[in-house]
Amino acid sequence: MLLLSILAESFTEAGEFLEGLKAIGAGLGYGLAAIGPGIGIGIVVGNAITAMARQPESAGMVRTTMFLGIAFTEALALIGFVVFILLLP
Repeated sequence: MLLLSILAESFTEAGEFLEGLKAIGAGLGYGLAAIGPGIGIGIVVGNAITAMARQPESAGMVRTTMFLGIAFTEALALIGFVVFILLLP
C-alpha cells in the first residue's frame, strides 16, 4: 500500500514537471517566433524612412505601403502566438 502511494505521488509530480516544461517550451517558442517579425518591422520602417527622405513627394504612398507591410509582418507574430498557445494543453 505504501509503495502504491509513493508511485502515485511520483507520477503526479512527473506530470506537473512535464506541464511546466511545456509552458517553458511554449514561452521560448513564442519568443523565438517574435524575433523574425520584429526584425521585419524594423527593415520595413527603415526602408520607408529612407524612401521618404529621398523623395518627399511620394511620402503618402510610401507611408501607406509601410503600414501594409507592418500589418502583414505583425500577423506572423500573432500566428506564432496562437500556435504556441494551442500547444500548451
